[in-house]
Amino acid sequence: MTIVWLGQPETHEPSLVGGKAASLSRLAAEHPVPPGFALTSTALREAARELQRGIVPPALHAEIATAYDQLGGGRVAVRSSAIDEDGDAHSFAGLHETFLNVEGTEALAEAVVRCYASAFAPRALEYRRHVGLPVEEIGLAILVQTQVLADASAVVFSANPINGSLDEIVVNASYGLGESIVGGSTTPDTFVVRKADREILARTIGEKRLMTVPTPGGTSEVETPALLRGQPSVTDAQLVAMADLAVSLELTTGAPVDIECSFAGGTLYLLQSRPITTLRIPSGAERRDP
Repeated sequence: MTIVWLGQPETHEPSLVGGKAASLSRLAAEHPVPPGFALTSTALREAARELQRGIVPPALHAEIATAYDQLGGGRVAVRSSAIDEDGDAHSFAGLHETFLNVEGTEALAEAVVRCYASAFAPRALEYRRHVGLPVEEIGLAILVQTQVLADASAVVFSANPINGSLDEIVVNASYGLGESIVGGSTTPDTFVVRKADREILARTIGEKRLMTVPTPGGTSEVETPALLRGQPSVTDAQLVAMADLAVSLELTTGAPVDIECSFAGGTLYLLQSRPITTLRIPSGAERRDP
């Protein structure tokens, strides 16, 4: 099995498509996940020798081209999805490559090669050793999704990662695509929302000096227009929508989550959901239903 689609039962299986793709596939039926497909770990393992030389084998290339056409062509996001990533005990956030705004079959094939190579980069291997995962054989799948051309993006925590409160949602938001937030190159807006009634408890408007935007062949980080920097990057209604999504996902998974999402044309999209692996719950705190 070379290619499987988000939402199909086989795509729910982490051993086939990795933690990232499997999680999104399970959520796709009820949440606003952009459509996409995954190149399975089996297919990439069989093509490993060629991929390590920077070549996509002809048969795999043809299947990628067919799936890309079925997705609608156009711009796509290409993300690594390792078999043992984003579990309850560890997260590979930022260690495996993501390529955004990729357009065309050849550019997609190149992104696949580069995603594959990132799983064997020194930083990723060192993290695997640190958390006790094997480095000799690495199972990897690759997720391809329709690109969301975001007006604003956010990282949302369904529990407060700073003070450990299970009653608070924390939203870090900024303009454009989410890479400037995830990469730490800009200071986003930060909002604290009470979980019980979605009241906004705190607002800190970040400098947001930089934003990531689509450019031909990929993305670029550019200066945010000065007039926008002092304004909140998302509306109160959008904050509530993201809080609702985070709470829904926490209820679905049974544990606090860290999600990435974006707004494009007023529509909210879920880009990633994983457990919060660094949450420290204060002594004596009790978990309550959101």
